[in-house]
Amino acid sequence: MVHTDLPSEDQRPARRKPESLAKLKKAARKLFVERGYHATRPQDIAREAGLGHGTFYLHFPDKRACFLSFVEDARQELDEHIRARVDQGQPLQTLIANTLAGIFEYSQNHPGVLNAAMTDEIVIDAEGVQATPLLQRWGADWAEFVRAAVARGEVSVDYDLDIIGQAILGAIHQAGSEGFRSGRKREDVVNNLTRFLVRALKNK
Repeated sequence: MVHTDLPSEDQRPARRKPESLAKLKKAARKLFVERGYHATRPQDIAREAGLGHGTFYLHFPDKRACFLSFVEDARQELDEHIRARVDQGQPLQTLIANTLAGIFEYSQNHPGVLNAAMTDEIVIDAEGVQATPLLQRWGADWAEFVRAAVARGEVSVDYDLDIIGQAILGAIHQAGSEGFRSGRKREDVVNNLTRFLVRALKNK
């Protein structure tokens, strides 16, 4: 009997599947950043990944699902990046400053990823159900962040925290865009935005 090191037929698909998914995700990330959602087609992603067009549909039912996977990966990456730099026991000002620094640092280290994830954010599935926009989800995260500060007595109880969470996210998004456009130092943007948010939120 001749023995070889080649995997059996039933082993090959199991080994190829995670590899092809990783290639598709990497290719999709590149194209969504470079072209945006609407200008990227499934066949473009498969071609960029060096895979057949049909392989795309083994992993994703459509482009929308692929885009939402990209968005979720970006969200998780950013969350992990921030968690590694933030201690929930820190004073409010330090906590906000470290969180903002983490966001802007991630954005700088991964150019275009957050902008791509937040662009074309309203995606409709086949049943007509709207996906929750990434900005809205991050705003809800900030609402929980402020809610915890209220429980510690650091933030005024007079706010509608769901509205405040969205307002904070909007301020971060706009301030970050303006800081990048005008060439301001990241430290200056973080410092100014931190002082503004702390003064607005602090329990008098």
